[in-house]
Amino acid sequence: MPNAGKSAIKTTVEDSALVERRRAQLTRAAIACFSERGYHPTTIRDVAERADVSIGLIYQYVGDKEDLLFMALQEVLDTYKRQIPLALDGIADPLQRFWVAVQAYARVNGSTVDATVLAYRETKSLRKDRRNAIMQMERDTNELIAACVRDCIDAKLFEAIDVDMFVYQIVMFCHAWALKAWHFAKTMDVDTYVERGLRLMLRGVLTRAGTKRMASLEAGGRPSG
Repeated sequence: MPNAGKSAIKTTVEDSALVERRRAQLTRAAIACFSERGYHPTTIRDVAERADVSIGLIYQYVGDKEDLLFMALQEVLDTYKRQIPLALDGIADPLQRFWVAVQAYARVNGSTVDATVLAYRETKSLRKDRRNAIMQMERDTNELIAACVRDCIDAKLFEAIDVDMFVYQIVMFCHAWALKAWHFAKTMDVDTYVERGLRLMLRGVLTRAGTKRMASLEAGGRPSG
């Protein structure tokens, strides 16, 4: 079933599975067009041509161009919410869970570079209620990482840091892979980027026990997933 945000978008089609498939198709086309042309110059006709569908078909699934932008921005956040829990499944060690959560987040950015950049560039183009919805989705996604940070603090592996501030440092670090892919992708892949970046950021965060635990995980071929 479409999520609450997407189900609020106008559609004349009753088959929910078909709505999901078509909207996924239109979202991919919209991201490509908005990334190449910019949101405001892009027309519904441009998206229809990229998706290889008629303009009339698009209007069966969305009401206007803003719906397409909203779906595009939701897609990145939905992917975080799918991929992070999937990556954490079966992992119990708090420090490894933190590392793998960050890695999963950054991998999403690596696979959705255009959509991540689009979110930075065009979220302001949404009307207020939709901007608020995107911000809430971001907070929900950040909580997946924040929970891992709190577990590391509780396990005495991290110092008693400002969790919200640290999580946003992590989020911005992950986004930077997409925003600066033109630089980083020339010399490393996204997993190497995460490894090198976390080694820098964790220096002031790990306790003595956390440092020992990190060394133990590395000796066992971890912490990355």
